[in-house]
Amino acid sequence: MSETGFMLLQSIESGMEIILYAVCMTAFFYPFMTEETEWRTVKLRKSFMVFLVHVSIYLIGMAASVYSWLCMVIVIILLVAASQFIGVDKKFTFFLSILFFSVQNISSLILESMYYVFLMTFSDDIMEINSIYDSIIIGNFIVMAMQIVSLFTMLCFAGKKMQNKKMKLHRKELCYLCITPIIDILFGNIILQMFFIVKGNTFFLLYEQYPLLIGLVPLTAALFYIGTMITIMSYQAMIKLQEEKNKYFVEQQQFQAIRERMEEVEQFYHGISRMRHEMKNHLTNIKGLAGSGNYGEMERYIAQMDESMNMFEFSVKTGNAVTDVIVNDKQKAAYKQGIQFKSEFRYPVSDGYNSYDVGIIINNLLQNALEACERMETGKKYILLSGRQKKRFFIIDVRNSFVGEVMFDRNTNLPLSAKENTTGEAISLHGIGLSNVKREADKYLGNVDIKVKKNEFRVTVLLQERRKE
Repeated sequence: MSETGFMLLQSIESGMEIILYAVCMTAFFYPFMTEETEWRTVKLRKSFMVFLVHVSIYLIGMAASVYSWLCMVIVIILLVAASQFIGVDKKFTFFLSILFFSVQNISSLILESMYYVFLMTFSDDIMEINSIYDSIIIGNFIVMAMQIVSLFTMLCFAGKKMQNKKMKLHRKELCYLCITPIIDILFGNIILQMFFIVKGNTFFLLYEQYPLLIGLVPLTAALFYIGTMITIMSYQAMIKLQEEKNKYFVEQQQFQAIRERMEEVEQFYHGISRMRHEMKNHLTNIKGLAGSGNYGEMERYIAQMDESMNMFEFSVKTGNAVTDVIVNDKQKAAYKQGIQFKSEFRYPVSDGYNSYDVGIIINNLLQNALEACERMETGKKYILLSGRQKKRFFIIDVRNSFVGEVMFDRNTNLPLSAKENTTGEAISLHGIGLSNVKREADKYLGNVDIKVKKNEFRVTVLLQERRKE
């Protein structure tokens, strides 16, 4: 093979390598930047964007003889700049890019070491090839094929460990996840630059000068990959633990709220019992005033009784003491904020439902509805509550006005709304609140249906009557 033919084939191999790397990067990004509900054309546009950025920068870099590390930096910057277009958070886009190039370096280090061992093992057979150029081209092709396979395999494993879902990263979390991959990229670039050194017509191989590195380099690269995977898995475990902590915090808050409502119910009925005992005295006083003909005083006395009795009167009656307190409490909160509140809730006559469970459901739903209406600056604010029994099923329905967009979690299909707890940590009260609703519905073999239409948010909960044990 002539030198011209060798240079041409080497350029073709380099171009193929760049294209294959771009395909691997696109495949790695794909699960994180696309949703199942998106149109196919939208998914293709996002995928093509990632592929185009990688291919164009590296092909231009190859033509202009630009350092590969500089191409890598430019690709990362462009992908972060296009993060909104591809539907991924900027910090997470940066992390995915760093992780991809880290794994690419790891696969390169491992395969270059294996290739050197292959050359030393079959050096006599290789020398029988007509030209040294032929052996280099064939060897490069083998290394490229094996490297692409190993890269794709390691990327798939990394994606699986991240559960192929987006992560909302803060700066500290981003630094924690990126330290090991960045060190690996620096280490890999240094080693790869030292593999082949050309001085005049003489080639110097790193492994010939330092044979011990034949084993140490791939081992170090493998440890970098293992360290990165351990970091990702520990972060996932930390996030899961934090979610459980936040969930426990919200559940405790809700439990406390329900307990306070129960105490209010007890006080309410205690007041009624006290009034019933006092009623005899009131009737005696009224008879005395009537007998003496002091009708004006009697009228004032009865008016005072009416005023005191109003304290124990609910404007909304649901047929259950617990739900009476919750619904009337939310109605008062709505009226204070200028929100129209309408209730057609009737507690089921069947004893196959626990009032505590039903109370948790309507408390969460109405609280979410109040929060949604609070965020509205203009427009009609309203909350509509209904509850009706149909044979063995009980249907709870809450509709409320809202303005804005609703984001849904890919795993739970529940809406998200960032809040902060008492420690200042960001949590998703809206999503956790509805997850509690879903948990209560699951007790009754039921379901939670969420619909967003125009400027109305609607949640329907279906409960199935539980049989007595």
